[in-house]
Order: sequence, then structure tokens, then C-alpha cells
Amino acid sequence: MTRYLTICAVALPPLFTAALGLTHPAVLTVEDAAHWQMMHTVLLPVFPLLALGPWLVARQHDRAVGVVVGVLAYVYACFYTSLDILAGIAGGAIKDAEAGGLGIVFPVAGDLGAIGSYAYIAATALAVGVASRAGVMRALPGAVLTLVGSVMFWQEHVYRPWGVLSMVLLAAGWTWLVVATGPRAAAPSSPTPRSVGR
Repeated sequence: MTRYLTICAVALPPLFTAALGLTHPAVLTVEDAAHWQMMHTVLLPVFPLLALGPWLVARQHDRAVGVVVGVLAYVYACFYTSLDILAGIAGGAIKDAEAGGLGIVFPVAGDLGAIGSYAYIAATALAVGVASRAGVMRALPGAVLTLVGSVMFWQEHVYRPWGVLSMVLLAAGWTWLVVATGPRAAAPSSPTPRSVGR
């Protein structure tokens, strides 16, 4: 995968999520229920793509750590998707129908989402750790951005303003780590003169 494609893979999902997060209602009301439900339906295939950041950064530095981060990213994708389905899609549908049940759905969604969030934070920490092998000072800005962004994501989901900011921090941090700590292109070797037959 080229560096440009890697940057797109790590930056576009959080930036798209941030853009939609700007429209996230602060509270689920009957008036906002349809938008709440539709927004989370659109984000359903996007939230798992946030796992590309830690996985791609980790695997470019250490394949074994990349496997561990990949497993954590998978746990995040499964459990955070359950939060999106329950609290986002089902919660919006229940509220829109005024059928009650949010008191049952939201706590379950929160517990499952927390498992996903913890896995994402752990994947981020491992990816940052292995990327730091390329140089702590080179990795430091990206490390801070991604770690702060992942904790804010756990705390704030994609609510404005802090949840939206968490996505921007993740996009910036993963991009930094790809560019600043990624494998350097090998310097072209100077051509050796052909030996002339005697």
C-alpha cells in the first residue's frame, strides 16, 4: 500500500465521522429521532474503519504487534458497532415511535460500546508504542494526538464539540504517524559501472 493510500485509509474515516458528528443531536428527542437513527445508520459501515489507523500504523513497524493490534481492532469494530446499532439505530427508532425502552437499550449499548472503546484505546497505545521505535521525538506529536483522540472518543462518542474534535485528532495523529514514522523510501543506489569483458 502506498503512503498516500495509507494516509487516506487512516484519515478519511475519522474525518467523515467528524463531519457527521457536527450534526449529532446533543440529546435524543422525538424531534431529532429520525435524524439520530439515519446518522447512525450511515455511520454503521464507517465506525469499524476507524480501526484501520492503529492497525496500519502498527503493522508497518512490527508484524507481530500488528496482529495483536488487528485483534484489538476487531474487538473494537464488533463491540462499538453494537453501541451504534443499539443506542444509535434502535434508540432512534424507539424514540421516533415513542415506544419507550430507551432505559433498557442505552445501558446495554453503553456497556458493549465501552468494551469496544477500551479495545480501541489499547490498539492505539500498542500502535503508538511500536511506531515510537522509529524515533520517539518523531512519533510524539502523532502519539499525543491519537491517544488523546481515542480517550475523547470513548468519553464523548461523536457528540459536538469534543467527540467531533476526537475524530479530527485521530485523523491528524494517524496521518502524522504514517508520515513521520513510516518506512523511508530506500535511497536509490548509485549505478555500478558494468565490468567490461577482457
